Amino acid sequence: MRLYNTLKRQKEEFTPANGNDVNMYVCGITAYDLCHIGHARSSVVFDVLYRYLQRKGYNVNFIRNFTDIDDKIIKRANEVGKEAGEIAEKFIGEFYVDMDKLSVLRPTVEPKCTEHIPEMIALTERLINKGHAYPTPSGDVYFKVRSFEGYGKLSGRNIDELDSGARIDPGEEKQDPLDFALWKGAKPGEPSWESPWGKGRPGWHLECSAMSEKYSPMPLDIHGGGQDLSFPHHENEVAQSEADTGKPFANYWVHNGFVQINSEKMSKSLGNFFTIRDILDKFLAETLRYFLLTMHYRSPLDFSFDALEEAEKGIKRIYSALAQIDVELSKSKRKKSPFPEELTTELDGIEKHFDEAMEDDLNTAGALGHIFSAIRLAGRVAEDKNLRKSEGGRDLFTRIRKDVASWGEVLGIFEREPVEFLTELRDNRAARAGIDPLKVQGLLDARQQARKDKDFEKSDAIRDELAEMKVEVKDTPQGATWDVQ
Repeated sequence: MRLYNTLKRQKEEFTPANGNDVNMYVCGITAYDLCHIGHARSSVVFDVLYRYLQRKGYNVNFIRNFTDIDDKIIKRANEVGKEAGEIAEKFIGEFYVDMDKLSVLRPTVEPKCTEHIPEMIALTERLINKGHAYPTPSGDVYFKVRSFEGYGKLSGRNIDELDSGARIDPGEEKQDPLDFALWKGAKPGEPSWESPWGKGRPGWHLECSAMSEKYSPMPLDIHGGGQDLSFPHHENEVAQSEADTGKPFANYWVHNGFVQINSEKMSKSLGNFFTIRDILDKFLAETLRYFLLTMHYRSPLDFSFDALEEAEKGIKRIYSALAQIDVELSKSKRKKSPFPEELTTELDGIEKHFDEAMEDDLNTAGALGHIFSAIRLAGRVAEDKNLRKSEGGRDLFTRIRKDVASWGEVLGIFEREPVEFLTELRDNRAARAGIDPLKVQGLLDARQQARKDKDFEKSDAIRDELAEMKVEVKDTPQGATWDVQ
């Protein structure tokens, strides 16, 4: 398996440091608000990586933290008149609600910042003792950026260029504008903990270094997060951790690309900010997850509701094909007739290409393309009466069904019963179109009765009424079904 390593700026063969064990740390949310589409993308990307590593047989220790004390959390708490801890716990709970809907698996361990204050104080003390940090009279502790020779290597920043635009704000006690806070002295009304430098709280960057060292041997195999975290957050993690241990912090750095809204940066001020809840009010969670996988994780993702509707068509197509395969597999009569060997060979190639796509830097977009190839193959067999009814056809259908189930387990999609999903999808689309499913069913029942009574004029009139409602009716041996046009 090859992964793009941000540190080396190239794809590299993935080789864990400890044989079959993989230690992966991904930066989690700062728990002060509902999660947005950017959080959804990062969570799904690393969930798929977690799933795929497990499929390859690795023992994965997946660590994802919660930042539960931060300036943003304190600000929100003050706005609503609650404790910071109460705000954090509320939005951690809301995070789980969203992630469960998106089928994001729980990591091995989910440490919280406030539960690891002793580890962060100890790390800060070691950095001071080694000359990489210094306390100030007010109780702040800063990391000496220039004391770490490799600063900037992850993000590709030049320290002299950073220095040209840096300044020390009034009231700060930094020795250098580039230095960053490891520990912040207590301010009135803020949560604080006792430390050798007086009461205070940890800086944001410190927590991930301390918790990584606690829950994984160093170096980490994989450290990940959104592209926006590469600087300064991950760069600062590298500096403080490697200054402490004298060895690499992580061997592979994996970052997912930005999410744009209609080709613009997502921003509350621009009015194009969407939480996961905003999207799931209109679309199914599996549709959103599928959409997030249609673009390579390192590429920018342009979100729009039109793009989501296109993704909806794609997932519907695959589930519809699976439903058709299930119907074919339910038929018992089979002929022992020759089955084209080239079709089996074609499926062999599709299976190989799916794995090759996933092995090539987790190319989920390419992998989805190969799933469509398998579905098209099943469609060709279904259209050939002789092949469809042959034992070879049954074997191919069975194999494709198992393949999609296996692939879906890795991608976190296509795991539901097709008819159940398609019914829910239809009702979801009907709701967006303002169509009442109960009214539609009532009209279908009336049409069915008219057909029984041979009142074809009434039957046709009802069909026309349904068509005006943008409802498409399909007559099957099992009765009439409907969908949204």
